Amino acid sequence: MILRAESVSVRYPDAPTAALSRVDLALAAGELVAVAGPNGCGKTTLVRALLGLVPLQGGSVTLDQSPIAAWRRAELAQVVALVPQREETPFSWRVEEMVGFGRYARRGALSPMTAEDHAAVSRALDRCDVAGLRRRRVETLSGGEWQRVRIARALAQEPRLLVLDEPTASLDLGHEMELFELVHGLVGEGLAALVVTHHLNIAARYAGRMLLLEEGHTAAIGTPAEVMRAELIARVFRWPVAILPLPEGTPQILPLRPDPPARDYP
Repeated sequence: MILRAESVSVRYPDAPTAALSRVDLALAAGELVAVAGPNGCGKTTLVRALLGLVPLQGGSVTLDQSPIAAWRRAELAQVVALVPQREETPFSWRVEEMVGFGRYARRGALSPMTAEDHAAVSRALDRCDVAGLRRRRVETLSGGEWQRVRIARALAQEPRLLVLDEPTASLDLGHEMELFELVHGLVGEGLAALVVTHHLNIAARYAGRMLLLEEGHTAAIGTPAEVMRAELIARVFRWPVAILPLPEGTPQILPLRPDPPARDYP
């Protein structure tokens, strides 16, 4: 396993309850794991805990069998690449420059780009199908193009683990599917990927395993078929649902309308 979390608990200062409580997670090379759950359930806190960005109240996180706290940030960036949920770009960078920033993990911010760096940027652009955009300014990109460029920048780090926090936020259906197809293809090449998402139906089609969080606790972990059960999803999201399988058997959630209140008739 490249990443392992055991009984991870996090409590923020002055918070009345823990943000995470005894959460377990393991991730291997060539595996895509999706983390899902309602707003405020602890998904982003889990990402921060896995990357050593928040102190643990209990439990442990190991990367390549070494405690996450023992990793220097520069070393960590050569193994793990994060695509955060939100990002501002105050400067008008070209796509090629933006992807080139991913090489900081390998060469430092002040060192000039080498032939090896340029080759890594070109590979990342090609893998994300944005090589044709390399001269475009980032502010001219569509939402789907911008997300692909951000993933290309992460790949330029040449990581072994890719962590994506809500990567399809603000994307339409087509771009959501394109992004998951891209990540699924990268996983097929041996990359490990952890995707935090609200889109359970899409995640179920691509993830080998899913972790469902509920108020900081593990509600379920396992294959999509093991996690996406009607009574469990209805309880966690507080809404009635039905589970309908696709032809290949992948479970899909259908939200139901609540039963109308009983009417009194004269």
